[in-house]
Amino acid sequence: MNPAQALPVNHHADSPGRPGLAGIASGALMFAAGGRRARTIVEAAGIRADDRVADIGCGSGVVVRAAAQRGAQVTGIDPSPAILRFARLLVRDRSIRWAEGAAERLPLADSSTTVALAVATVHHWPDVTTALTETRRVMVPGGRFVAAERHSPIGATGIASHGWTGDQARTFAELCRAAGFTDSRVERINVGRNDIWVVHSTRP
Repeated sequence: MNPAQALPVNHHADSPGRPGLAGIASGALMFAAGGRRARTIVEAAGIRADDRVADIGCGSGVVVRAAAQRGAQVTGIDPSPAILRFARLLVRDRSIRWAEGAAERLPLADSSTTVALAVATVHHWPDVTTALTETRRVMVPGGRFVAAERHSPIGATGIASHGWTGDQARTFAELCRAAGFTDSRVERINVGRNDIWVVHSTRP
């Protein structure tokens, strides 16, 4: 197997994000350019007005906004207080709840979420096993977990490596099954000039 194919799903766990002004600038760019991708992922997740959604690693809030526009009750979770303040300024929707927290320690009650989203964030998770256990904890039975990462070519470096190869997407589906999720499947979706990998799982 090519060494690049053997990369773990959290191959950027040692770089959780850009701090300070650089992180805010990056978040603003993603917010401005990521609307179509966010809507595509929210549609793939089948989010409805009666859903209670947790966006794990919400960043600047572009996916939070797309989910809220469907009438869902949404909580955006991010470990960076500065990014959360910036997200509030960008989204400006009082129905949305924002909470500081990491994937490994979610600030949510047990069985409080019908849909958990993790968009362009799993590849930064320091501890995937613990994060999946936490995600399962906060979800209701029958809840949907959707993780999405942009397609990253094998051997990519720099910013292009921030995503998944097909093998990494399939590995994550296996990790979801090992964590107790069911019906884990991988979908590749085209969004404009780019493809994204979407891993769907169900909390039994």
